[in-house]
Amino acid sequence: MEELEFLVELLNKYPTESLKKIAENEGVDYYRLKRIYDKYYGKCTQVSAIYNISRIGLKSFVAFLSVPRSDLRAVAWRMFQNPFIVYSNAMFGFKNGISAILHIPKDQTKLVGELLAKYSDDYEYYLVRSYPPPKNRDNTGSWNLSYDYAILMDILKWDARTPMKKISEILGKTRPTIRYMINRLKEEKILVRFEANIDTPAYDRGVLGIANEVRDEILEKFGEREIMIGSLKPKGYVIEWFFSSKEDLGTKLFEFSNYVEKVGIEYFDILEDLEKNRKCYRFSKMVKKDGSGYNSILDF
Repeated sequence: MEELEFLVELLNKYPTESLKKIAENEGVDYYRLKRIYDKYYGKCTQVSAIYNISRIGLKSFVAFLSVPRSDLRAVAWRMFQNPFIVYSNAMFGFKNGISAILHIPKDQTKLVGELLAKYSDDYEYYLVRSYPPPKNRDNTGSWNLSYDYAILMDILKWDARTPMKKISEILGKTRPTIRYMINRLKEEKILVRFEANIDTPAYDRGVLGIANEVRDEILEKFGEREIMIGSLKPKGYVIEWFFSSKEDLGTKLFEFSNYVEKVGIEYFDILEDLEKNRKCYRFSKMVKKDGSGYNSILDF
């Protein structure tokens, strides 16, 4: 972990710079850095682009679907074929089946129910935003870029350290053009930052709840690192508390239930292999090849 944390700290400081440049700037031994990089990069850590999806006309939803245990993996695999369903995992509680995160074009939000009905007869979903709720009015943008930008965004999401030469080959564009495209994504505040994370099974369980309010004591009790909170529209909150399967599940569930009206247990490891084998063709499958907007969320 010491080596891995050392690498992640450097990559968050220099997400796209060469190893030689990083070693030179930080005064570390290049060959030591390269050994650690080759050992861990792409296996335990990777640099990914973080996007503000509202700037390209997408809205976030959280959905909960009842799915029989015997059909769980088959249904999850079908959901993974839809680029607008960006993440899902097994959940048991107020819905026994799957919890999922959806990114939906703003002009297709009325189709979310029809989309979820393809996978389950029993579901519920909510529009979710950051916490605390934004004070400004909805300022969701639109997709106004060429299709090449969708491919580039996928490359940077999958691995932001992809060599410029390879990106040039994939897009059929010169390096200056690619740099211009990346800078444009930044200038239009679509590309927020590059981020390296440690991919370890520290948290393989979670409890997820729907609450009418977020009490101050829950923030004090669980701390920022263990929980994530989203604001639901028109009202309410979704709260996730992450922990390890080595900890006592019953105690966690009992403790968490005091703060929410609906509760479920998430098992991140059940569908983990499907998620890891899912290639990042998100935006290039969402966007029409003529760049005129998004495909229908029902086409997949």
